[in-house]
Amino acid sequence: LMENKWKLDIKMPEYTKDMIVEDAMDVKNVSNGVKLIFCAVNLDKQELVALEEAYAKEEVVVVSNNSANRMKTDVPMIIPEINANHLDIVETQRKRLGTKKGFIVVKPNCSIQSYVPALNALKDFGLEKVVVSTYQAISGSGKNFSDWPEMVDNVIPFISGEEAKSELEPLKIWGTFDGKKFVNASEPIISAQCIRVPVLDGHLATVSVKFKEKPSKEEIIKRWKEYRSEIEKYQLPLSPNKFLTYFEEENRPQTKLDRDLYNGMGISIGRLREDNIYDYKFVCLSHNTLRGAAGGALLGAELLKAKGLLD
Repeated sequence: LMENKWKLDIKMPEYTKDMIVEDAMDVKNVSNGVKLIFCAVNLDKQELVALEEAYAKEEVVVVSNNSANRMKTDVPMIIPEINANHLDIVETQRKRLGTKKGFIVVKPNCSIQSYVPALNALKDFGLEKVVVSTYQAISGSGKNFSDWPEMVDNVIPFISGEEAKSELEPLKIWGTFDGKKFVNASEPIISAQCIRVPVLDGHLATVSVKFKEKPSKEEIIKRWKEYRSEIEKYQLPLSPNKFLTYFEEENRPQTKLDRDLYNGMGISIGRLREDNIYDYKFVCLSHNTLRGAAGGALLGAELLKAKGLLD
């Protein structure tokens, strides 16, 4: 039975076959002796909010891959290399929940993980308008080719809810904390199209961007190559050796070649050139299940521990 539910392209480890899966709704018993949970379940939004808050109120730290709490004004939505400072709001959230240790932190949608890091390095040039198209792997839906044969030799130009997340979530990532709540950034204006393509892993994005102060191509590439994050000082186990990698080759990044960069935690960028309508356009790539999902959540948890937010 379990063999039929295994989705990865590697053989199921023997030890997992006998693992006991408990009922996540049995919050009291599951929370006993637990300090941290990772939450990635398919439930109605209000049920998800209730479930995650129930664990937090049991003084458990919740690291969530779900979207239900992402836009709450006191829940940090973290890409560790970009907005680790948003964790400062944890105490505000604890007051709302009435907890001493428990709180919720969320990981953003996998669709934004490639282009938001690339744009973030250029933020001080004034991001004004962004048009992005994402070409998203089927593993993002929790499926592979054997259980989704309709995706073979096919492209589906619709992923439910994905475009709205792609346009809104970056504004929270770039938002500010006013002492009580997050205030989303007002710019850039983002227009997104999200398309499912017949690739197993890896979300590729094409981006066009307009700046308030147009930099040179050399300045942009320099920013990407020299980008440094404040979390490097923690030397987190899952941190990539280099967050952003720019490829000079005109045919890179490629999904199959580059999605596993730095164990799937690095962001690949390439094909920077001038745009006929906006200022510049480029291509970028991230591994959707490593950087974009499970790995991103684990890296977030490592950051919580490094910052002293796990007892």
